[in-house]
Parts: sequence; C-alpha cells; structure tokens
Amino acid sequence: MGTEKNKFDYINIAKRVLDIESSAIADLKSGLGKSFTNACELIFNCNGKIIVMGLGKSGHIADKIAATFASTGTPAFFIHPSEAIHGDLGMIDNEDIVLVLSNSGETEEIVSLIPVIKRMGIKIIALTGNKDSKLSHEADIHVHVLVKEEACPMNLAPTASTSAALAIGDAIAVALLEKRGFTKEDFAKSHPGGSLGKQLLLSVEDIMHTGAEIPAVYETDKLASGLIEMSEKALGMTVVIDQKDNLVGIFTDGDLRRTLENKVDIQNTCMKDVMKKDPYAIKKETLAYNAVAKIQDKKITSLIVVDGKKVIGALNIHDLFRAGVM
Repeated sequence: MGTEKNKFDYINIAKRVLDIESSAIADLKSGLGKSFTNACELIFNCNGKIIVMGLGKSGHIADKIAATFASTGTPAFFIHPSEAIHGDLGMIDNEDIVLVLSNSGETEEIVSLIPVIKRMGIKIIALTGNKDSKLSHEADIHVHVLVKEEACPMNLAPTASTSAALAIGDAIAVALLEKRGFTKEDFAKSHPGGSLGKQLLLSVEDIMHTGAEIPAVYETDKLASGLIEMSEKALGMTVVIDQKDNLVGIFTDGDLRRTLENKVDIQNTCMKDVMKKDPYAIKKETLAYNAVAKIQDKKITSLIVVDGKKVIGALNIHDLFRAGVM
C-alpha cells in the first residue's frame, strides 16, 4: 500500500492542471472585444459603487474581484445573492452598477434578482461562460468568459472557469486603474498597514534618531573623539558641526577605513581634516520611500536630517529596514 502511494504522481497532475488553467486564461485574449470595453467604460463613469455578486465558487471569486476594485480606486463591495434576496438589496441605489458572475449564466438565486435590479434602474454587467444563458441575455453588458474544459478530470469542479473569471476581473480592475492614473500613493492610502503603505506614508521624521541619539562632533574635535561618538551611537557615521551647530561634514565607517590605511594620527588630527564636506542631507518631511531612493541613488548607508543648516536627526539603512520600507 505504501509503495503505491509513493508512486502516485502529484507533480504530473499539478502540471496538467496548470496547463489547462493557463491555457484557459490565454484563450480569453482572443475573445476580448467591444463588450469588455463597454464594461470598463460603464464602470469608469459610474457615480456610485460596483456591487459584485456570485454564488458558490463564483461567489468567492466575486468577493476577491470586489476587494481588488476597492483597493485600486473603484469603490466596490460583494453582496451574497441569498442575502440580497432577504434585505441586502437595500444596500444598493440607482447610481450603482451590479457585476454578476455565473459560469452557467443560469444560477437561480442571481437570475431571480435581475427583474428587481432592473426595476431599480441599475445597469447589470454579467460575466458568464454561456452566451445563450438567461443572465447573458438580460444583462446590459455581457462579457463572455468561456473555457474549453475544467481542470477537474470529471469536468465538474469549477477550476479553469473560476481562474478565467478572476483573470477577467483583474483585467477590468487594472484597465480602470490605468485609466484613472491611479498612483502608488493612492494605493498606499487603502493599504496603510502594508509595506507599501509604510513606504509611502511614513516620513523620515517618524523613524529618525533625534537629540542625544545623533552622533555629532565639532569640526575642531580630534578624530579620536569622532571614533568614540561613532562607536557609542552605532549609526556607522558621525555628523560634523561648526561652533554654531551648523552641519559642515560627515565622517563614515568608509572614511575611517581609508583614514586608517593612511596611518593618520587619530589623537592629533581634527575632524575637519578628514571629514567629507557638504554632505547630502534631507528634511524631516521627506517620505520614507524617497529616503530609500536617495540612499540607493547616492550609494550611501546613512542620511542626515536638517532644518535649515541645523542637524535635527539621523538615520541609516538599518532604520529603514526595521521600519519595513526596504
């Protein structure tokens, strides 16, 4: 018995499933036409929300499509057809559009809602695999999502058909995203907890070291003092300031290696003689993702934050990693 189980070829079956589903999605391209464009235009010009419906496996796909719409600039939410029949239709108004998914186009719970939705003056877009179905004929716009076969060997379990419907939903969402000029900043507003949200909503002020945590020495201080400051503050550098506390330079770990190679006397050499003058600095309002871009562009590991010429903060690449923006 154990030997037979070991011979079962899971990989070969998985490859067959992926071949069938990827082929089903690829075949959709040749069927794209005026109905797809009309569906996109209708949704783009909608003054209300997009109500997405589906039952069973199509319901799960509909729920995901609604979530994708909502996070990419198209207000949308999912309503279960059974719940709609029992009161949730009250969540829909006449400025909304209903997008319904049904592979057969004959799903009873959805078909029974069509007359009610039409009486409300609401436009209906249907995604079905059957262009001669009740739903395809009753919808204002029908997008044909036909697949040749399911990945299920009995051709019963919704597999390729649900993948195809999801792909068309994604295609609509992305087409609308580009039509609207939806940006990373727009995306971050609906994803404040994600890494992209952190990149685009966090500012340098939120993660920089301040006060006594900033490694700083005067330009007249000896190099030995600078090394102690760098060691204690552990940011891989120290800023160098003048007697008015204005930024005049920076001394980094890389500068230290080069200085030691030249056998410089650390007890008698002043910081102004070994520092890099006019270092790159940013403002506290700078967004974290811009800080990342500057670090990568300048090929540096630390940033100095200034208000005018005054040093008010410092951070390094590790701070950006810890904040989840790299």
